[in-house]
Amino acid sequence: MKNLFERTRINGITLPNRLVRSATWERMASPDGSMTDRLFKVYEDLAKGGVGLIITGYAFVMKDEQPNPGMMGIYDDRFIEQYRSLTEMSHRHGSPIVLQIAYGGTQTKHRPEERTIWSPSGVPEMATGVAGREMTREDISTLVRAFGDAGRRAKEAGFDGVQIHGAHGYFLSQFLNPYHNRRTDEYGGPIENRSRIVMEVLEEIRRRVGEDFPVMIKINSRDYVENGATFEDCLYVCRELSRRGIDAIEISGGILAAGQKAYFARPGINTPEKEAYFAEDAARIAEEIDTPVILVGGLRSPEVMEKLLNETKIEYFALSRPFLTEPALVKRWESGDREKAECVSCNQCRTEEGNYCTVHQKKT
Repeated sequence: MKNLFERTRINGITLPNRLVRSATWERMASPDGSMTDRLFKVYEDLAKGGVGLIITGYAFVMKDEQPNPGMMGIYDDRFIEQYRSLTEMSHRHGSPIVLQIAYGGTQTKHRPEERTIWSPSGVPEMATGVAGREMTREDISTLVRAFGDAGRRAKEAGFDGVQIHGAHGYFLSQFLNPYHNRRTDEYGGPIENRSRIVMEVLEEIRRRVGEDFPVMIKINSRDYVENGATFEDCLYVCRELSRRGIDAIEISGGILAAGQKAYFARPGINTPEKEAYFAEDAARIAEEIDTPVILVGGLRSPEVMEKLLNETKIEYFALSRPFLTEPALVKRWESGDREKAECVSCNQCRTEEGNYCTVHQKKT
């Protein structure tokens, strides 16, 4: 039988276990996206805690496009040196680390009146009402190059790979969403066209970093809103990404407008039956592709994950909120204490002072 604590590989990365820290916005970077001591300590605690693969909070790839405060940046070469200390620290403690890279788009309330925000079609975002400016083909090319630059910087900084953020209602997932994407050119219409920019981003990053540098993606299994991206859309995109050589696909779901019942950070996960709420979709996708699938969403118990590991083709399991509560959760489980994560899924971890567990931990 497979178990959570066996060593595996993803395109050259050796993972000490199958437990992944899913990208989590910490709200602790400086205003320009630079590392801070407080943010560095978050990652140090995760690495010391034995996480099999750390995926950072999203890093914005263009200087003037920051959808939330306190995000990490990767829009300039000056970030390379400061991130080297981060990657070297993580490697010293045995945890590979991947940088999530993102363009946010109109799902934002962070200074939208002060900056130009691109969107697929210029329609108001479902939850925020921010419309943005419809992109030209030249804008699309500029953004694709920015993702490529970000991938190159991540590699030079010593990250073990990058993860493209294509989920949760942010920019790339808006292109997959028919409500937001009403274009009539080669980037709109059928899913083959709506996903074109995602494929171009993958190909540009791959061109810049080579075949042996892992490139991953996080994507919605479905948006859970009317006229949003469907499971069939996701399945097409995952098949195509797999065919084009993506190294791992993390399956999530939901956008802000879907509300808490379908949101990716659902509250009240207090029984095993409420855990792993994207597992059915992720398992179906894992059956259809050769690429490793990472499941995220409400995972709290080793038994739930091990059952999925042995009864489906899902290979990795990503957690976010539980690591805010217990950075050393992996070591606890590995030591034999298999009680479920202490996280109570209250969603009180987002604060103006930074995102941290307000129930079990004091602000660091």
